[in-house]
Amino acid sequence: MKHASPDKSKTKVDAAAVDGATVPPNSAELSERESRWNYALVGSGLGVWDHNLRLGKRYYSDTWKIIRGMAPDENADGDFDTWIELIHPDDRDFVIKAVDRQNAGDPNYRIFEYRERHRDGHWIWIECRGACVEWDETGTPARLVGTDTDITERKGAQERLAHVSRRLDLALDISNIGVFEADIENGTVDWDDRLLSIYGITDTSPAGTGSAWEASLHPEDRDRVLATINECVATNTDFQHEFRIIRQDGIERVIRAKAAFFLDSDGRRKLIGANWDVTAEVRLNNELQRAKDLAEARNTELESAKESIEHLALHDYLTGLPNRRYLDRMLDDRSAECRRTGLTLAILHIDLDRFKQINDTLGHRAGDAMLKHAAQVLKRNVRSTDFVARIGGDEFVVLCNLDVTPKKISNLAERIIRELCKPIRYEGHDCRFGASIGIATDSGPALDAKQLLLNADIALYRAKSDGRNRHEFFSTDERRRIIASKRLADEILLGLERGEFVPFYQLQFHARTLDVAGVETLARWQHREHGLLTPDRFLAIAEDLDVVSMIDGLILEQALADRKRWEDEGLRIPKIAVNVSSRRLADPNLSKKLRGLKIEPRAISFELLESISLDDCDEAVIANLRHLRRLGIDIEIDDFGTGHASIVSLLKLSPKTLKIDRELIRMLPHSAEQRKLVRSIIDIGRSLNILVTAEGVETMDHVRILYDLGCDMLQGYALARPMPALQIAPFVRAASWRGADGPVAGSQLDLRKSVSGSGQR
Repeated sequence: MKHASPDKSKTKVDAAAVDGATVPPNSAELSERESRWNYALVGSGLGVWDHNLRLGKRYYSDTWKIIRGMAPDENADGDFDTWIELIHPDDRDFVIKAVDRQNAGDPNYRIFEYRERHRDGHWIWIECRGACVEWDETGTPARLVGTDTDITERKGAQERLAHVSRRLDLALDISNIGVFEADIENGTVDWDDRLLSIYGITDTSPAGTGSAWEASLHPEDRDRVLATINECVATNTDFQHEFRIIRQDGIERVIRAKAAFFLDSDGRRKLIGANWDVTAEVRLNNELQRAKDLAEARNTELESAKESIEHLALHDYLTGLPNRRYLDRMLDDRSAECRRTGLTLAILHIDLDRFKQINDTLGHRAGDAMLKHAAQVLKRNVRSTDFVARIGGDEFVVLCNLDVTPKKISNLAERIIRELCKPIRYEGHDCRFGASIGIATDSGPALDAKQLLLNADIALYRAKSDGRNRHEFFSTDERRRIIASKRLADEILLGLERGEFVPFYQLQFHARTLDVAGVETLARWQHREHGLLTPDRFLAIAEDLDVVSMIDGLILEQALADRKRWEDEGLRIPKIAVNVSSRRLADPNLSKKLRGLKIEPRAISFELLESISLDDCDEAVIANLRHLRRLGIDIEIDDFGTGHASIVSLLKLSPKTLKIDRELIRMLPHSAEQRKLVRSIIDIGRSLNILVTAEGVETMDHVRILYDLGCDMLQGYALARPMPALQIAPFVRAASWRGADGPVAGSQLDLRKSVSGSGQR
């Protein structure tokens, strides 16, 4: 089947003629030698073939047949063409050439490999070794002998090794990892191409690469790296490190290296390692670290800014104390704790007394200094577990819980007041102020912190109302009063919407003739539930609501409408006096509103309470008074003698009328001193050409005495009580104050006598 001569001879060979030699005389020795070689060949797995071209004989051993899947006793005819068909198609041309060259004695083809189909169909690798052993007279090969070996397993191992090698090379190429092997004893280093490329080294000799590597180390890293390597060599320890190099082209790179020690087949200690360029990775890590550091720095700044904003949002900028927002948060926390533990929560609401005077006289800087001082006093006098807040203006709140008792809270409040009352030196001035404190406490599962704060505020209001520089505990009676005031305030606003505020009128009379001189308009509230209410029932609440000016305006409009109706009925009232509040008098739009009412000159007069500071009138008040005169509206000073109007202010204001307060009139029949005082007021009015009206004329003695004192006009129950507009006309027409049954009937005769007697004198 194999290695046929070029003439394709089919001659069969005798299996006994192996080498074609004549049997030597010592046949036993020869037989033993042949047996020995046969065993050796069989044991080595070599398939022997022998082509005797001169005799046309071909021999194939049993092993040669077994390699190809043939039976040992099977005949191998050695047909060349048949054998060539069994060769792998990719190897046929090569095998034909190799056989031809081997037959020709070409030493380059004594050994060659190829693939041949096994009897069961798979491919096996054959290693063919053959040579010419005999030549004819012309030098032509006459006999070729050789062996075939099944190298399929070896080829598979080589392929697997090649595959692994290819994968390793590919991986190293992709990862750009360079590999080196160092001989520790000889001091030589073998680098692969990748490693040379990484370092930019051109001298590829073992000695050259070793010195070039050390020279390439960055000066700042050289000592560290060499020390690491020397230590690892001394201790036979694997190592890993990272360092910088400067390539021969001047480029700086960062290298990461790993190395391990091993013994080669000769027992020599060697080091194998890998290097790779991590410059980009290090640069990226450095950039990421810088970004991280920057982000952390910014985060720290943001956190700091957040904390600062949070602090500013929860603290008072002036005193540094927690503010109202922080107080609300702490109220929720403390009340929840007290509800859970059963402890008592106490709230002290503190308001500084006389603080406004310091602000007004010494300025806001002084006021700020006092607020800072108050904050320090509060922090010094409370426990570390207590909470102090400034909730606005000159108001502070202290929260106490845990083991508080009314006695301890009272002692704390007294101590705070005592400390705050001590004088404070500020820019050469002794500043004095005090504090009023409202206290509310509660405990139990129903504790309501917001209601408790409201209760403390109610208690503070009572402390300030009862004289200041004191503390008061909340009481349910006070709360009921506050609730009633709140309800009344709501009802006042509703009453304004419904038009429930109406004018009542009290007639005024000439003292000498008892003729009607005019009427004073009085505000009344026709309450749907409580009936007719006088100002003492609603005026204070109306002032808090800042609606007195509105009530004054409504009363004025109704009074003008009533006067016109009286005139339409044939009744002429000389003048109507209406009250005007200080806020209405300071209204910059007052004159504009009055012009819109088209008031007849001298028909209306405005009564100003003497308690309005006439000496300190601002520009708006002075301007409005000037406009009132231009509109023909007279000015009257009400309740004269109990306020603080000076003679100078009377001269400046030039009122039409003074009304003596009823308190000065009440004791006239029983006090000579009162009569002297009233006479003095009347004389002042007369000297300044100002009419004088007496209020509170309750008896005929009042009428007689005031007549004798020279008073101009009288007003009081002795002559007429306040009445609604519809009763004015019938009352005036009836003139009952003059009749025999009138309230002053007895005095009329005396008055007439006095008048006639005066005329005789």
